[in-house]
Amino acid sequence: MVYKYDFLIIGAGVAGMSYALKVAREKKGTVCLICKTSLDEANTSFAQGGVASVTNLAVDDFDKHIEDTMIAGDYISDRAAVEQVVRCAPEQIKELVQWGVNFDKKEDGTFDLHREGGHSEFRILHHADDTGAEIQRGLMAAVRACPDIVVKENHFAVEIITQHHMGVRVTRRSPHIQCYGAYVLSGESEGAKEPSYRVDTYLAKITVMCTGGCGAVYLTTSNPVIATGDGIAMVYRAKGTVQDMEFVQFHPTVLHNPKETHPAYLITEAMRGYGGILKLPNGETFMEKYDERLSLAPRDIVARAIDKEMKIHGLDHVCLDVTHKDPAETRHHFPNIYQKCLSMGIDITTDYIPVRPAAHYMCGGIKVDLNGQSSIERLYALGECSCTGLHGGNRLASNSLIEAVVYADAAARDSLKHVDLYDFNDRVPEWNDEGTMTNEEKVLITQSVKEVNQIMSNYVGIVRSDLRLHRAWDRLDMLYEETERLFKRVKASKDICELRNMINVGYLITRFALERKESRGLHYTIDYPVHAYDK
Repeated sequence: MVYKYDFLIIGAGVAGMSYALKVAREKKGTVCLICKTSLDEANTSFAQGGVASVTNLAVDDFDKHIEDTMIAGDYISDRAAVEQVVRCAPEQIKELVQWGVNFDKKEDGTFDLHREGGHSEFRILHHADDTGAEIQRGLMAAVRACPDIVVKENHFAVEIITQHHMGVRVTRRSPHIQCYGAYVLSGESEGAKEPSYRVDTYLAKITVMCTGGCGAVYLTTSNPVIATGDGIAMVYRAKGTVQDMEFVQFHPTVLHNPKETHPAYLITEAMRGYGGILKLPNGETFMEKYDERLSLAPRDIVARAIDKEMKIHGLDHVCLDVTHKDPAETRHHFPNIYQKCLSMGIDITTDYIPVRPAAHYMCGGIKVDLNGQSSIERLYALGECSCTGLHGGNRLASNSLIEAVVYADAAARDSLKHVDLYDFNDRVPEWNDEGTMTNEEKVLITQSVKEVNQIMSNYVGIVRSDLRLHRAWDRLDMLYEETERLFKRVKASKDICELRNMINVGYLITRFALERKESRGLHYTIDYPVHAYDK
């Protein structure tokens, strides 16, 4: 089947829903929101810490937030992008509140601000310890109440449509590659024992990629299992520009629980801002060996420190200690973490919390300009799948949610100006949906996913080397060839498409890591342990 929408949004986290709401209210065209699973299973809902914005002008200002972001990003960040996000943040916070998002406030009505690692002031707005879930809840309610937004849950974008699909040879140097929509997989008999699938053609004047991150390429991640880097992989295959893929942020503190790896339960950085202290299981502190900011050092430093201590002492985790804090206050500020740990027999008011690093956030992605426009005409990218230049070599805590909303606003304003200049491309061919999928092929796909996880975690993790990266490259290359052959002869399914995307993203992370001949930001290699400019 062929569907036509003026605005096609692929992904339904904070970026996708914000953009949908902003363009829908202008009533300049039809709006369709493609959601891979259900609306409430986006990465946004797993963000605990909060949203960074300058709101307390008595002690804070834009320049401080800008400088904190540049320092955390190891001065790779694009200052224009940093300034845009920081200066536009307060207005977008107001809009989130208007959409029904609740942030915690003090008795005097002002925001109850937290401070997190790398921030020089208290500027983190939050909702207890489940801020992402609250933002997702508020935006979901607004989207579902908007009659002008068509939501397609349990739909999966297979490829974006460009001139390539009409027989035109497209290269990375081709001028004016255009996006005409996407091929989208949907279940014809959802809920059945063996659902059958079809790939439909979704034509669009404007396509917006908001597919989130790619943490699921690693063995342990704070991301949900659906975070397979789909948007980045699709745009790369369409010859779009990607950037900074070597900068994978590992959150220093997820709850150590071998039974929960996708997602591993996140222990928010706000807990360290609250006064939590990192210790070895025997009670010894260790951060003083690595940074004068101790447990409040930026995430890359903390993650490497924990990784090193685990290796030195042969540990599978370290600990976070908040037992010195007032128990009632701890339960008040972190009710969900308290209950989660209690369910495992850990009372965080009296016991240490076992924690370890896990893949958390992709700082790179689809390269976009200040309007969120990618290198492919008519295609925008927002949220974690995009690379705005804000994060540089390392994301400053709680900058990502506000980045998504600010760029959703910029992209909405820009695309609304251009949507009337484009037409639907009715010459696009339908997807060739031939092929079968047997249990034998399903087994191969499952095993290949496990191999990708092991390759990325063992060779392209927190600490890297050229030897490890080349081994990852060789293994991924073999998996790529096998998977492409399989993809060409089987019927399209979510599993085979996700595997392709994971391999593409793993390759990109590895390639960019090999190309950077220095340790910088989140990319640390034992072969080049210092900045290039320090040599």
